[in-house]
Amino acid sequence: MITAGIIDDEPKVANGLKKIIEKYLGKKIRVVFVAYSVKEAVPQINMHKPAMVFLDVEMPGENGFELFNHFHDPGFKVVITTAYKEYALRAIKFSAIDYLLKPINHLELLEVLKKIEKQQGLTPYKFELETLIANLNNNTDTAPKVAFPTQTGIEFVKVNNIVYCQAENTYTTIYTSLNESILVTRTLKSVEEMLPRDLFIRIHKSYLVNINYIKSFSRTGSQGVILENGLFLPVAATKSKEIIALLTNG
Repeated sequence: MITAGIIDDEPKVANGLKKIIEKYLGKKIRVVFVAYSVKEAVPQINMHKPAMVFLDVEMPGENGFELFNHFHDPGFKVVITTAYKEYALRAIKFSAIDYLLKPINHLELLEVLKKIEKQQGLTPYKFELETLIANLNNNTDTAPKVAFPTQTGIEFVKVNNIVYCQAENTYTTIYTSLNESILVTRTLKSVEEMLPRDLFIRIHKSYLVNINYIKSFSRTGSQGVILENGLFLPVAATKSKEIIALLTNG
């Protein structure tokens, strides 16, 4: 049986989640503590050593992520419970952290549990947490950088320097205006969700392009876009009208 803790500043929400777990997943999950703040949760985690923690990240006076100031290399799985703004939610999804949107229902909870059970045990995942926190601290609304996970660590890239992204099976290569190529350990779809929608356009199943670097649209031979650096990238037939409209402001 998986032991779990719940951290949420709203007693009604925290105890509501506990009741849902007990009613629908009582044979799989046992709630060993409920805490209403990070400060209150720390000694509970040290005492009970839960395998997973349901963490609210929007608590007045403190951010739920402050929990990781106390557990730099947590030995428990984290499931974020949130009604967070869009950017932070993209950061959470991009970092491969499990989450539940409030109000929480048992079907979504069950899906998250199935996903966790398919993974190789409830192992620590410091790297994913570091990527998440780095992206939250580098919000593209205020600091135009994104933290991308790579095979060797985390790479910070200025959003405006990204020219295009290319799918590499389950990975993605990011090409920048500084002639860098960065292999990111995320799919192109995940990268697309992380970048500003008003700045990047998916032109093909394999390519995501910064619209500021598109020079022209070409129908000579195979249709595609020509970038400022002269590179030609193919455009899917279903995307041509959208791109022409974009380039002509139509």
